Amino acid sequence: MATALVTGGTGFIGAYVAADLVDHGHDVVAFDLSTDETRLAKLGVDDDVDVVRGDVTDPTAVVRTVRETGATHVVHLAALLTDAAEADPRAALDVNCGGTNNVFEAARTLSDQVERVAWASSAAVYAPPDRYADGGGASSAGGRSGGDGTAWVTEDDLVYPDTLYGATKEYNEHQARVYAEAFGVSHVGLRPTVAYGPYRETGGSAFLVDLVEKPAVGESFAVEYGDQVIDWQYVRDIAQAFRKAAFAEESALSQRIYNVRGECATIREAAETVRSVVPGADISVSDEGELPWTQTLDITPAREDLGYEPEYDLEAGVSEYVSVLREERGLDPV
Repeated sequence: MATALVTGGTGFIGAYVAADLVDHGHDVVAFDLSTDETRLAKLGVDDDVDVVRGDVTDPTAVVRTVRETGATHVVHLAALLTDAAEADPRAALDVNCGGTNNVFEAARTLSDQVERVAWASSAAVYAPPDRYADGGGASSAGGRSGGDGTAWVTEDDLVYPDTLYGATKEYNEHQARVYAEAFGVSHVGLRPTVAYGPYRETGGSAFLVDLVEKPAVGESFAVEYGDQVIDWQYVRDIAQAFRKAAFAEESALSQRIYNVRGECATIREAAETVRSVVPGADISVSDEGELPWTQTLDITPAREDLGYEPEYDLEAGVSEYVSVLREERGLDPV
């Protein structure tokens, strides 16, 4: 049995990661500024996870917590996301870059104790999709053209973020490489796309949450971007990806940064899935607008090296999501 420290462990993805680790027999400590255990309680693991209040930007607190908890593995998720980073760039640098440095420093300092740092990079490190695909094929910027014409973006393709959040994640990939090469810190970084599922916070992709949540409880919803492709990555799949990144055998790793995704589908296709799960759902979809997110990620290395395989297709994810929401509202199941 290992002890895993999850930074940001009371947050949306963090709580699911903590629950997944508990379910697989590990001792888990959640390190977070917030000690609100609501998500952990809803996932049924609040009695199994030790919550430690701490700030990832405080290097002493990070090292002390890792040492005192005896953590052998760290899953580092704490970060300011896109909107918060844009609102306060200085804080984003402190939390996203400085906080990640503190985690790597703790792993270096406590090298006899910490075996692996699994940490969250992001698909936000990629450029907008038009830099990879032109008419359905791979462009000079990269991309592996699939049999269906999709340009699947690989980890070796162009990295050129257009947000401060993405830039902080790109920098973290560089500092992670230095800590591995210069100090022997074993790490695996993951590039998830958009997470969906119960108990998610709002954010830049809140309309994707509303596309499921509003119809689930009988409310109408109008959404744009109908023909735009989104990677619908159910949060439980992201959780299992981080667990596998934390515990993969060193000899199995052919690289240190991995794409992970769920099922790619257009907004219109997702709306149809919601309608199939919630009969009579009042959803209107238009093709207005264009999303700047690169979502069609090739996950071949994650499958081969980490054993990552998405367990939730779009229908399964939406079905579980809707069921949880309706049960919590006291509504009849669908």
